[in-house]
Amino acid sequence: MTKWTPTHEAPEPLEGPVVPTIVGGTILWFVLFLVQLPFYGWFDDRGHAWWLWTCLAGAGLGLIGIWYVRGRDAAIKRDAAEARK
Repeated sequence: MTKWTPTHEAPEPLEGPVVPTIVGGTILWFVLFLVQLPFYGWFDDRGHAWWLWTCLAGAGLGLIGIWYVRGRDAAIKRDAAEARK
């Protein structure tokens, strides 16, 4: 079997509004947690309490993601400023 090699170069990665995207996703996870919280008993009776904890974990991981992408964005801007000098 022969190894497949690409015939063209890979495109540049897309850069977009990363920080607002992560913030929006984090807010969405936390809102989903808050909406489901009053129904905890219903979820627990049916064995679906993990839905709430999944939403809370998503919000917590989103907070870590916000910290990460803000640092990444700052590093990219610092590097661009140093390259202009």
